[in-house]
Amino acid sequence: MLLMTQDDDDLDSLVRKRIRALRVAQGWSLEELATRARLSQSTLSRIENGRRRLALDSLVTLARALDTTLDQLVETASDDVVVSPMIDAAHGLMRWPVKGDPGITVVRQRMTDPPPDDPARMRAHPGREWLVVLSGTAILLLGQRRLRVETHQAAEFPTMLPHAIGAEGGPCEILGIFDRDARRGHQRDPREPGEARGTVGGAPRTSRTSES
Repeated sequence: MLLMTQDDDDLDSLVRKRIRALRVAQGWSLEELATRARLSQSTLSRIENGRRRLALDSLVTLARALDTTLDQLVETASDDVVVSPMIDAAHGLMRWPVKGDPGITVVRQRMTDPPPDDPARMRAHPGREWLVVLSGTAILLLGQRRLRVETHQAAEFPTMLPHAIGAEGGPCEILGIFDRDARRGHQRDPREPGEARGTVGGAPRTSRTSES
């Protein structure tokens, strides 16, 4: 079954370039990728060089061998390259969805309060978080540890460890990346008074923060 026709020359050429670029990025020879995709080396060479039509079954096996998906292999440029943030004014957050991976969310937050003194207010839930401090200094409470994260430093941790984050010595801005489980964990209704729903790291927010 043929995936493309003569009218798809631009996409045809793009897909062939992607196959070769992904192979080269992995450091694989034609022979190595052909073996992984269970194709002959000559067939793969003709696919890359445009001397063989692109068939759906070949693209599926090549996508799998290159650790990508068929959709990503054949996708074209979309109109919504530039995306505006979703504003959560109640919590002073900006959120960006990641179209290529709907399970990932990027969040920017300005924090003014220190992390909670009460360990009971630290959160633990499935998932993983990554954050970078854009300005100021943040304090990350992680289990029994108290970590100082300076401007341009990043932290990555499993959210099954009890955690919270706050500012030190003045306001700080952080950019966080949440996987699906971590995002769900922060979207649950808080169980303790004063805890904000959806805040990065489970840190509490006050009226000062919501005004930022």
